Amino acid sequence: MIEWKNDDELFELLRSELYSAVIGDILDKMGYFHQFLPQRIQPINTGMVVAGRAMTVLEADAFEELSNGKNPIMRKPFGLMLEALDDLKKNEVYICTGSSPFYALVGELMCTRMQILGAAGAVANGFHRDTNGIEELKFPCFSYGRYAQDQAPRGKVIDFRVPIEIEGVRIYPGDIIFGDLEGVLVIPKAVEKEVIQRAYEKATGEKIVAEAIKGGMGAKESFDKYGIM
Repeated sequence: MIEWKNDDELFELLRSELYSAVIGDILDKMGYFHQFLPQRIQPINTGMVVAGRAMTVLEADAFEELSNGKNPIMRKPFGLMLEALDDLKKNEVYICTGSSPFYALVGELMCTRMQILGAAGAVANGFHRDTNGIEELKFPCFSYGRYAQDQAPRGKVIDFRVPIEIEGVRIYPGDIIFGDLEGVLVIPKAVEKEVIQRAYEKATGEKIVAEAIKGGMGAKESFDKYGIM
């Protein structure tokens, strides 16, 4: 049985040995059927993998850069975005949602700050911008795609480290976020050890099955023998 001593070892294991399909299969078997984020959230580079703990960020639309309204957050450029960025910890994933999909939620300077703080990546339920700069950083960033329109006069961060939801997928601070070129999913913190151990066992078994099939074993015979397909 695979073990790890700390989050550094855990997330290195996830990045090097596991993938979204096998983790998703185990979550399904455990009755967690709605853990994948929408398919349109994709890595900006197909080689990127994100694995870390959710640092949840709640966005909202705004209609001017600075407001004279009653809410003091709305009087600040970007709302609480700068505070959220500076609060990131090592191995955390900046994951944000809540706004309309009409402007970029993540950019190069944001990712630079995240990287300096040791964050694991960024996941936006919306667009990113500054694609070339983020790729040069080699910082894992997942989003709907490229779109340069800025959030400054259009949206603000109104809270962070709070529960969020993306199209029915509930995400709590500290849940594990894992993403690769086939999707991003959420592993609830309460079951993370069982999910990861079982996913590792399945991934190891899949390699054995692949070799058996390459050696001429039939699909039914291999499934009957190994219970994996």
